[in-house]
Amino acid sequence: MFGDVGETKECQLRDPMDLFHSGQVVKICAPMVRYSKLAFRTLVRKYNCDLCYTPMIVAADFVRSAKARDSEFTTNKVGDHPLIVQFAAKEAQVLCDAARIVCPFADGIDLNCGCPQRWAISEGYGACLINKPELVKDMVRHVRSQIDNPKFSVSIKIRIHEDLKRTVDLCQKAEAAGLSWITVHGRSIEERHQPVHYDAIKIIKQSMSIPVVANGDIKTLKDAENVHHLTKADGIMVARGLLANPAMFAGYEETPFQCIQDWVDIALEHGTPFTCFHHHLMYMMERITSKQEKKIFNVLSSTSAVLDYLNDHYGV
Repeated sequence: MFGDVGETKECQLRDPMDLFHSGQVVKICAPMVRYSKLAFRTLVRKYNCDLCYTPMIVAADFVRSAKARDSEFTTNKVGDHPLIVQFAAKEAQVLCDAARIVCPFADGIDLNCGCPQRWAISEGYGACLINKPELVKDMVRHVRSQIDNPKFSVSIKIRIHEDLKRTVDLCQKAEAAGLSWITVHGRSIEERHQPVHYDAIKIIKQSMSIPVVANGDIKTLKDAENVHHLTKADGIMVARGLLANPAMFAGYEETPFQCIQDWVDIALEHGTPFTCFHHHLMYMMERITSKQEKKIFNVLSSTSAVLDYLNDHYGV
C-alpha cells in the first residue's frame, strides 16, 4: 500500500481526490506554522510526498489585506501541486471569500478545527470548532456552493472529543455538507504529549464514507505503515517527522546528505530567509550530528557561515 505513486510530480494531477482513489496510502505533509512553505514543500515532494498543505492562514486577514496574501501564500505553476491551503476561520462567508481567492492557484482548502493554542481558541478558531458542528457544516456547505470547480477539495482537520460519539457526529454532519476528506489528529484539545488514540481514528474511519487521514506522532515510514494497519486510514499526515527527515516517505531512516544538498539548493533558489533556512537544517541534522557539532552549527548566524560549515564538514 505504501508503494510509489510515480516519479517526482510534474503538476499533472490537479484533483486531490485522485490520490485517494489510487489504491495507495496518501502521504501528506502537514500544515506547519513557518515551516510548510513553498521551499520545504518543494523538497518533500522530491521524496515521495503526495500532497502538501500550506501553513495555517487566518482567512479574515487574508481576505482583508493584500500584504497578508503576498506574505502568507506563495506557490508556483510548475510542481507545487496538489496543494491544499489551510485556513483558520469562524464565519462561512469569510472562508468562502478566501477560498475564491486561492481557487485559481491551489487544489483545495482545509478548515483548521484542530489547533489547540489559546490564542486560536480565544479568537473562535481552531479546535473550538469541534464543539460547533452546525457551524462547521455550514462553512463546508457554503464553500461547496460558491466554488464552481467540482474538483476543488474542501476538507477539515480536527482533534477528537473525549466522548467519541460527538466526534463521529461532527464528521458525519460535515460529510453530509460535501466534505472531501477529514484529517483526524488522535488527541483531545487538552492532550499534548499523551499517546495518540489511534483506536479513535479507526472508529471514525469505520463511521465515514469519505477518506480519513490519520495524524499524530508519526516519525518514520514504519510508523506510517503501523498507523495505517491500526486505523485503516486512507492517508497519513506527518509534521515533525518530516521536519526531522524530509526524505521519510522515500524510506530513509534519517536525512540523507543528498536531501541536505537539495534543501540548500532549493532554499537558495527561493530566497528563503536565513532563520527558516537554518532552522530546517537544524531539524534535518538533529539525528546525524554530535552534541559538540550542534553547539557549533546551531549558533551560526549567516547563510555563508552555514554553507562554509556544510562544505567543510560534509562536503555539501
